[in-house]
Amino acid sequence: MTASPRQLPYAPTPYSYLPNSSLTATINLDEEVKLSATAAERDIHDSLAEIYSIIITLDGLEKAYIRDSIPESEYTDLCSRLLNQYKSILKDETITRIFVDLETFKKEWDMECPRATERLRVNLPATIAEPSTTHAGNPSNNTSQSRSSATGSQILLATENFITFLDALRLNMLSKDSLHPLLSEVIQSVNQVTTIDFDNRGKIISWLIRLNGMKATEELGEEEARQLAFDMEGAYAGFKATLN
Repeated sequence: MTASPRQLPYAPTPYSYLPNSSLTATINLDEEVKLSATAAERDIHDSLAEIYSIIITLDGLEKAYIRDSIPESEYTDLCSRLLNQYKSILKDETITRIFVDLETFKKEWDMECPRATERLRVNLPATIAEPSTTHAGNPSNNTSQSRSSATGSQILLATENFITFLDALRLNMLSKDSLHPLLSEVIQSVNQVTTIDFDNRGKIISWLIRLNGMKATEELGEEEARQLAFDMEGAYAGFKATLN
């Protein structure tokens, strides 16, 4: 009985291969691979990477807040910092042009971050846009309790911020970079006084979202400005009603 041929550990080739040293590439595995040819390109890549990191971090922060895994004060501080970093990076026109917009950026990098998307759209921490109230029972009791810890200076500041914003509208300061910071100060100072959802409080948030979606130098039209003034007058009246 003849023995079967020994199985080779590799597939045999019909010819012998001899490497050609002249065609062999020389690669230094210790050499750093450069993604950018110039310092400007490197800055752009770094900025886009920062934006990516901010979005991912913000989404995780929102999840932690929803699960009550982080104190409100710490959440507010971290969220505000991330939102400011995001806006600061996008002040660069070159970065903004490459970034295009949030939805385009997310699609390009296959990102699914719904909570971060919503927070960036509102451009305010949830603790400011939707302040929580732990009081239950009689609404009138809620009102007095919700502002029981407010100081006279806090009430005065909120009142002054409302008046300053309305004066800005009367002076035809209608661009985003003029109105958005003033309106942000209004809602933040109001939340220091009361967490009650008074009449037209939701209008403040709606207009903040509207302004946030505009370009820095873009201005409201005449009809929009009149509507904004009307809504803010109503919000101011609603806020004053909580003080009585």
